[in-house]
Amino acid sequence: QLQLVESGGGLVQAGGSLRLSCAASEPTYSTVGTGWFRQDPGKDREFVAAISWSGGLTYYADSVQGRFTISRDNTKNTVYLQMNDLKPEDTAAYYCALGPLGRRESRLYDYWGQGTQVTVSS
Repeated sequence: QLQLVESGGGLVQAGGSLRLSCAASEPTYSTVGTGWFRQDPGKDREFVAAISWSGGLTYYADSVQGRFTISRDNTKNTVYLQMNDLKPEDTAAYYCALGPLGRRESRLYDYWGQGTQVTVSS
């Protein structure tokens, strides 16, 4: 069964950068997109960004537009989330998942990873 593994989280000061990785255990279908979501305890899971299999289409939440960049390397079955100018409100557990391209509802996504924690100090 396909598995997703996130990595790259950590503790960073406000204004700093992190790059998250989402590695799939096998190639994904070209009709499936990959999304990044984040969740704080007690809050709903929030859409962050998504990318098509080809990498030609990307989507971002308004809160991260211009600061975060999603990309992928299909030779490595890996999707990245470059996060720049991090803010304390970006603090959350970040998850990647596979789902219908362009959709932002977490309930529509399958094959979730275990998450990686990002903590931004002020």
